[in-house]
Amino acid sequence: MLIKPTLFVISAPSGAGKSTLIRHIKPYFPDMLYSISCATRPPRKGEIDSVSYYFISESKFKSMSRAGEFLEWKNVHGNMYGTPAKPVLEALKSGQRMIMDIDVEGAKEVFCKVPQAVGIFINAPSLSILEKRLRDRKADSVDSIRIRMLNAHHEISMAHMFKYNMVNDQLKTAIKELVEIIRKESETESGQD
Repeated sequence: MLIKPTLFVISAPSGAGKSTLIRHIKPYFPDMLYSISCATRPPRKGEIDSVSYYFISESKFKSMSRAGEFLEWKNVHGNMYGTPAKPVLEALKSGQRMIMDIDVEGAKEVFCKVPQAVGIFINAPSLSILEKRLRDRKADSVDSIRIRMLNAHHEISMAHMFKYNMVNDQLKTAIKELVEIIRKESETESGQD
């Protein structure tokens, strides 16, 4: 089996289960790299610098942005987040595959800069199930859930930008589907394209 250098751009509305799916597919692809974003906010409980994010100062972030070092970046509630281009481009150049977990706006920028990237949009079976998942995880305030649901409408309207659209209804089924997509897009029999 040959591995093609492939960038997988995975996006989803908050509560669709994207992070859970990505965590579950890791054992299937021990060689796959995971893009780590930069963030100007302080680490939250349990987050580790250079694993969860690269936690950097606002001035360093702005300097990197001016130098064109991000594939995509944005300001979210006063904090800046961005995907460093160098690790992604180096991974592809060296023949590796990588997963990038970003929002739809960031994905749009990445598709412009890395047109061969494979977009995968993950959704919940319905908006009511999405809202129930957000409430059940008890991590967000009522206002935060309302904002996330408003954002979900916009994100779902952008799903057409992605090559694959999948629904995370049953976790085992969704894991299997995501593994199959990654294999289909990045693995070839030796001697074939």
